[in-house]
Amino acid sequence: MRSLTDASDKLKADLLADYRRADISDTDKLILEYAEKITRDAASIDRAYIESLKARGLSDHTLHDIVQVSAYFAYVNRLADGLGVELEEG
Repeated sequence: MRSLTDASDKLKADLLADYRRADISDTDKLILEYAEKITRDAASIDRAYIESLKARGLSDHTLHDIVQVSAYFAYVNRLADGLGVELEEG
């Protein structure tokens, strides 16, 4: 029997390798797809794309939270990069 730690380590590895193939719900994959699009190509997001996310079950509240978290991480990363902050070994 696999331990919970083994299962979470596998899920973590699967998510890092390709979240599209990880054993997560379709909704979770949609959320990660949206977060990736915000990060890589936010300018391409238009009303039609947002409406397609809503049609697939994401609420305005959920969309707002995804944007807030994505924007926060982008901000913190730019701040750290701009100040030359180096990551701690972990």
